[in-house]
Amino acid sequence: MSAKDFFSKQEQEDIKQAIMMAELDTSGEIRIHIENTVSGDVMDRAAFVFKQLGMDKTEQRNGVLIYLAVKNRRFAVIGDGGIHKIVPDNFWNDIKANMLEHFRENRFTDGLIEAITSSGHQLKKHFPRKHDDVNELSDDISFGKD
Repeated sequence: MSAKDFFSKQEQEDIKQAIMMAELDTSGEIRIHIENTVSGDVMDRAAFVFKQLGMDKTEQRNGVLIYLAVKNRRFAVIGDGGIHKIVPDNFWNDIKANMLEHFRENRFTDGLIEAITSSGHQLKKHFPRKHDDVNELSDDISFGKD
């Protein structure tokens, strides 16, 4: 199964809807990126993808990337400098722990949606939406080339 087929079309739509809902009240940006495999350190790869997707170019540096390598069963959650410096120290680890609980039960969509929702709450708290806010990044899931 390839990364593009890991989630059904309906699951992909549900994930995209969760992103759109999470971003309604914030200027923050959330992206999901899925690849088949990752070699090396998953955080290094996620950081590379973060830059590749232009997530480091948001005005307030408040992007969050959830990265999955489905065949390796590895994932990472990273936030740009603007959000990383203001969320509690354990925030990213808590999100990953909650995702892992869902993933162990093969409830991948639920795990992603919960992570998106949690990220959205923090983004809303620290980066509330302004009247002139624009969606700086796509809400679509992005996929690796493998």
